[in-house]
Amino acid sequence: MKNSTPRCENPWEVIIIGGGAAGLFCAATAAMRGKKVLVLESANQIGKKILMSGGGRCNFTNRKVEPENFVSNNIHFCKSALSQYTENDFISLVELNDLEYEERKNGQLFCKHTARDIVTLLTNECVDHDVTIRTSARVKSVTRKTSGFYSVELSTANEETVEVLSCSSLVVASGGLSVPTLGGSDIGYVIARAFGLTITDISAGLVPFMFSDEILSLCKSLTGCSVSITASCNGISFTGDMLFTHRGISGPTILQISSYWKPGDAVTINLMPKHDAASHLLNLKNESPKSLLRTVLTRDLPKALAAGLEELWWPNQSESPLADWENSKIKSIGALLNGWVVKPSSTEGYRTAEVTLGGVNTDAIKSKSMECKEFPKLFFIGEVLDVTGHLGGFNFQWAWSSGYVAGLHV
Repeated sequence: MKNSTPRCENPWEVIIIGGGAAGLFCAATAAMRGKKVLVLESANQIGKKILMSGGGRCNFTNRKVEPENFVSNNIHFCKSALSQYTENDFISLVELNDLEYEERKNGQLFCKHTARDIVTLLTNECVDHDVTIRTSARVKSVTRKTSGFYSVELSTANEETVEVLSCSSLVVASGGLSVPTLGGSDIGYVIARAFGLTITDISAGLVPFMFSDEILSLCKSLTGCSVSITASCNGISFTGDMLFTHRGISGPTILQISSYWKPGDAVTINLMPKHDAASHLLNLKNESPKSLLRTVLTRDLPKALAAGLEELWWPNQSESPLADWENSKIKSIGALLNGWVVKPSSTEGYRTAEVTLGGVNTDAIKSKSMECKEFPKLFFIGEVLDVTGHLGGFNFQWAWSSGYVAGLHV
């Protein structure tokens, strides 16, 4: 196919690649300073990932945001941006726009009605300050001119023509690889590498686990069953709900611990985090010696789970009353309940991951402004950076904070 001669427009002051949370917030912030801003979104509409987040309600921030809520090879990098634009700042913006929200457990804040309220808020902020937004705008490459301006090459839908735009400040807010159906792509990493920046190891984060061994059969039989657990991996632990699926395990606690898991690692699951299970079962044996183990376990676990564990751990004693059990055997079951070690075969990958772990190495970025140290007026914000929040609104707060500080410096 033949390309026509590249078409150039007059330079923009700011071009932002990515019309998600970070990109739109950066655009509004920069435009409030009087900057001429263009947002380029590769999807057919802005904010797709926002619309799908939080079950359609968008967990837009958390009441208590701390640096400890983030994963990065440089745990200190996020501190400056988070302190410059806090969760309270965004909550104030939400309230100023009369957006109704509700607080759920652990300080999570959700839209009361629909995630579209957040997209509308961001859109209005951009429209009110004359931000230009282009959708279905696919970036092919970015180069830096000798003049210091940045050249952004776009391809049209049929890829038969090329359009070249120019700007004095360029912001890469293209996100990561998670949920490609909503626009996730590697263009941010491609741009970073083109400028000699390194990318830390990237992988799917906040994502369900899958199994290929005997645990898979158990999970399939328990699909839809939920239980409160503590999950641990590589010295990190989270407590909350776990959900069995036809592929493996999911739920908030599993999504959290997945950000600390590497292929080949084991995950320890405490199915009875409120008890020393061995002592608890011995007490139940004394109280109900004629009962079956699966029966007394239903006081603390779903009936289906107790039956599934029986088939896995004590099938030969399934009909034996507790009085017939040796205490040592009961203790061994208790140890399993408090420390069930499973080895996922993999995660469900980027298809269902909420975030991408890793990204542009923060060593090359100024923490106070998100500007590239080596290339003036080149910025990276949001998920494309090696900063990943825990579940609970922290990734959106990183989008607001990093987008805001970049918007002040473009």
